Amino acid sequence: MRVEQLLKSKDANRILTIQPGDTISKAAEMLSEHRIGALIVSENGEQVDGILSERDIVREIGKNGVGCMSNCTRDLMTANVIACGPEDSVVSLMSKMSIGRFRHMPVVEDGKLVGVVSIGDVVKARIELIERENAALTDMLHGKV
Repeated sequence: MRVEQLLKSKDANRILTIQPGDTISKAAEMLSEHRIGALIVSENGEQVDGILSERDIVREIGKNGVGCMSNCTRDLMTANVIACGPEDSVVSLMSKMSIGRFRHMPVVEDGKLVGVVSIGDVVKARIELIERENAALTDMLHGKV
């Protein structure tokens, strides 16, 4: 399975970005409102400048207190973002996410942000694939194919 197949099962219009100069408070509000774990930081909504996760915010609060909520997203974001392309395999995505210990990955095509996948998306897709394969094998064993 490829990343482009994952994106087809998601709402393509739901790529949420935040400006590098927006506050951490605004980012937290967006994360809460949309029930998501990360935002793409982007000046223009097309290029990936960074990524900011709820974990980034919690770590900063734990380290420096709630005063960080007035900081800019650029202050806490991960700037060296690992991205994937629509043609990448889901297996390679799982590997990158596991090795890098992150849960969200932007999908970039021709330098433009086209989606975001989470580890939850990846796990869901893998489970669905395994269930389909299991059903096909069961049907074969029972002579239904």
